[in-house]
Amino acid sequence: QVQLVESGGGLVQAGGSLRLSCAASGSTLDYYSIGWFRQAPGKEREGISCISSRGGNTVYSTSVKGRFTISRDNAKNTVYLQMDRLKPEDTAVYSCAANYGLYSLCMLLPSEYDYWGQGTQVTVSS
Repeated sequence: QVQLVESGGGLVQAGGSLRLSCAASGSTLDYYSIGWFRQAPGKEREGISCISSRGGNTVYSTSVKGRFTISRDNAKNTVYLQMDRLKPEDTAVYSCAANYGLYSLCMLLPSEYDYWGQGTQVTVSS
């Protein structure tokens, strides 16, 4: 079983950047694909990005493609989400999640993930 802790959230002005981290403990991330999700008040949870266990496959939602970049450093047991050109509509609680398995591809479906962090708040002001 793996525990996930997000960090790096905060308040940023529109057009700015933020880097989120998802740190794992209890298990190595070598066998987990990692997804980033966000949920704004009154909205459904949205999958925004994921990365396969070996990092060879990355997926982005259309809402963040070209602005966000996911990466992982398995040696540090950490996955990152670099968020650039932030918009007010990016405001949400951002969570990372882990899916066990040596899959070549990852998915943006919450049901695919077994372990979740508590989330970190990202607020983008206009």
